[in-house]
Order: sequence, then structure tokens, then C-alpha cells
Amino acid sequence: MNRRARVIAFYLPQFHPIPENDEWWGKGFTEWTNVAKAKPLFSGHYQPHIPADFGFYDLRIPEVREAQAELAMENGVEAFCYYHYWFAGRRLLERPFNEILSSGKPNFPFCLCWANQTWTGIWHGAPGRILVEQTYPGLKDYEAHFYSLLKAFEDDRYVKINGKPLFIIYRPMELPQPMQFADFWRELAVKAGLKGMYLVGINHHDWFIPHKYGFDAGILQKLPSKRRHIPWRYMKLKMNAIRNGHNLDIYDYKHIWPYFLRKRNQDFEEYPCVIPNWDNSPRSGLNSMVIHGSTPELFKLMLRKAMGLVADRPVDRGIVFLKSWNEWAEGNHMEPDLRFGKRYLDVLRDEIIMKEQGSGASE
Repeated sequence: MNRRARVIAFYLPQFHPIPENDEWWGKGFTEWTNVAKAKPLFSGHYQPHIPADFGFYDLRIPEVREAQAELAMENGVEAFCYYHYWFAGRRLLERPFNEILSSGKPNFPFCLCWANQTWTGIWHGAPGRILVEQTYPGLKDYEAHFYSLLKAFEDDRYVKINGKPLFIIYRPMELPQPMQFADFWRELAVKAGLKGMYLVGINHHDWFIPHKYGFDAGILQKLPSKRRHIPWRYMKLKMNAIRNGHNLDIYDYKHIWPYFLRKRNQDFEEYPCVIPNWDNSPRSGLNSMVIHGSTPELFKLMLRKAMGLVADRPVDRGIVFLKSWNEWAEGNHMEPDLRFGKRYLDVLRDEIIMKEQGSGASE
């Protein structure tokens, strides 16, 4: 399949129960719990987002994972980037990926993103409650972490750049010594018979310069700073936030999507990241960021801009990241919902997959 860009979609493995979530939030809790209870915060606010084709699925079911991969592949997604959780040797939400790795199915490319953040009670409005703390005990832990993933790195499905496994760090600046981590993992990779590691950090702040911290590249995924940005047309919400200290932000998608793709003056490689939407109010209520008014037509503009940013790069680095395939409680999902159906996927397919005749970029 010929593509105008390589699209790698972040993928959340939260859609199955685990003992920890049962203990913290009640029996059977998954991300769907937040999605289903969501309510609009203002007139015209699109909530809740109700899944269409796959319903409220359970990722322990192999057929669900197969269907997701098939739909993604048909519509221009080249690979899933599974969020991966490692807390000093403790793993969470690992079952779906472990089964994908051990079974060889679906036969669909993948890579991993270490979501190296402390888990808090933010999903239930208690951000100060520590559930699992992210710590960095040192080189022994880094070594154990690497070897726990070696089988994945060696898998033929694993995405590689310049022959090296692509591994993403969600919060690179939270590593105590990022350069030490990067050098050590590359050393371990070579010892294990790999060509090295292609390490990418997500840029949440403009001061993350990849090569200064031992990384090969960055992904631009910087959100606006939370400043209680609520337009006056939502006067009741604005006054409520001022009185009660809520950190609610409301933006119009049509005005803010270019912000996510602003190009820095740089002498390093940074990949663009597109979003179909963003709205984490199902998790955080009045302490959330709501991007309002997304449509497939506006998403097309964002996607075309992102494609233009990588058009001149070598094929293996012509990557556009997509956030996300299935982060339903943050509003950024490509999986069909009851409102838009497959229209966002239609845009992706039409823009990314080249037709039989002609391979030029879309007008």
C-alpha cells in the first residue's frame, strides 16, 4: 500500500478491567466507565461520545484487536503505538499487548511509548491522590526494563527507523538523566544484536531539544498552558471557574489546530502530531481542556498541514503521529462514533493512501 506519509496512531490499552482499577474505582472499572458517564458542560458541547462499530469493547478479546487493526490498515494507519506502563518493574495494563506479542496477531506493525507518569486520581477529580508513583531506581531498573521488551523489539512487526526499533518516551524531561538512559539503552540494544535504538521524546515544552538529551527526535504535542481560558459566551461556566478555582479551558478547534503544528526554528528532527479532537472532561470535569467544534473537514486541514511538514523527509522518517486511535475519554479517537461514524477515517484514507493513478499530494 502506497502512502503519502507514515501514520502511527497512539493506542490506549485501558479498555479491560485490572485488579488495581477494581480496588481504586470499583469492580469492572475501565475507561468506558468515564466515557459512559460524561455529560455536556455547556450548550452544544459534544458529550458523551458513544462508540459505533465496535461498541464498548473489551481488549481481552482477540477478535476486537483484529478488527481494530483491520480498520486502521484499510484507512491509512501504518502502525499502532501502544502505551506501555513500567513502574520500577511493575507493569500495568500489559495484557492486550502481551497477547498481541505472544500470539503474533494481529499481523499489524506496532511500537511502544513508555507512559512514564505517576498515576493519580485525576480521572475521578482527585489529582492529588497518588495511585502508583513513577520512580527511576537506576541502571539496574533500566536494564530490566530493556530486557522485558527485547522480544518485542525483535519482532518482525516492530516499527524500525534506520533499522533501529522506535521507542517513545512520553515525558523525557522527567527522566533523572535522559542522556544516561538513552546511551545505556543503545548499548544494551547493540549487545542484544540490534542495530541500536531510535529514541523519540514527546515535546510538551519548548525547551525539549532532543539531541541535547540523547534522543534522535521529538514529537510536537504541546498543549496550551491552562489559564482558565473560557470565552465570555460561556459566562456561567466562566464565573463558576473564577469563583471556585476550576482549571477549565475551552478552545475552538478551528482556531487552535494550527497551534499544535507550529514549527520551531530548529536543527533537529521533530515529528508533527495531529488530533481529531481533544476533550478530557469525561475524566476531569471542570478541570479539563475542551476543544470544541471539531469536524472531519477541519481535521483534513490539520492533516494536510502535518503531511506538508514531512513531505521532504526520507520515506522511513516521513511520519505523522496521530493522537489517538482510541482515547475515548480524552475525545481524541479515530474509531467510529454515533455522531460522525467513519468520516474522520474517510478523511485519513483519502489523504494518506495514494490512488492507483497519480501519486501527487492532494490539492
